[in-house]
Amino acid sequence: MIELEGLPELVDPVLIAAFEGWNDAGEASSGVIAHLESAWKAEPLVALDPDDYYDFQVTRPVVEMGDGLTRSIVWPTTRLFHARPPGLERDVVLLRGIEPNMRWRSFCADIIEVCRELGVELAVMLGALLNDSPHTRPVPILGGATDEELARSTNLELSRYEGPTGIVGVLQHAFGEAGMKAVSLWASVPHYVAQPPNPKATLALLRRLEDVLDIPMPLGDLDEEARAWERGVDELASQDSEVAEYVKELEDRKDAAELPEASGDAIAAEFERYLRHRDTDTDS
Repeated sequence: MIELEGLPELVDPVLIAAFEGWNDAGEASSGVIAHLESAWKAEPLVALDPDDYYDFQVTRPVVEMGDGLTRSIVWPTTRLFHARPPGLERDVVLLRGIEPNMRWRSFCADIIEVCRELGVELAVMLGALLNDSPHTRPVPILGGATDEELARSTNLELSRYEGPTGIVGVLQHAFGEAGMKAVSLWASVPHYVAQPPNPKATLALLRRLEDVLDIPMPLGDLDEEARAWERGVDELASQDSEVAEYVKELEDRKDAAELPEASGDAIAAEFERYLRHRDTDTDS
């Protein structure tokens, strides 16, 4: 159960959500929420009761040391935070959780209840999956939406995926069933370098999120971190001829599948992003 008393009254809030676990290759999507929590100095709103949704033998609590010999237990759960990004006249609700071990339908119902109480009308679900994308190319971002009108307005295609899904897919479906709008953004993470963190994929999700919401995202040092990450993977790949050959094969396949010239939509999106950040820099 969730205690909903004392929740603030928010202005046109949007939910941005990510979950650790199956939906979070390279911790790219949960990395977005952690980055925004810090950059926007988000304040905690509410947390779900972990006893309802987590098997502690599968997802174990963590012991943390405080001052002296003081110990505390951090329980696995899902938490929501509130932020008012600088220069905006709307609020953002950030959700960072761990994929629950059980009772997914009740879990989704709890999240939707909180969102209704806060006045959220649009949810953006973030995920990351392992793929055969080369690390040297731009990170592909796949998307989906709960209805065709929303897909058109956010320049996303409706997903045609069939197969196993995680809590991101289930929660997005639950939002749609509840009559609430939801979109999903998925970053493709190279399967041969799946270990976290992956700042390049986190950065790609932030930039696509910026396009969908028309909200300037604080990128901080992610550009530099993404370049350093790519250089590090380059160095590791160069030390193994088989890996280097495989990466070259992925690059050739990727390049052959794409047009050599940038599309008009891509150019327009990049120009709009430049204007957003220029206006933000001017205001500050």
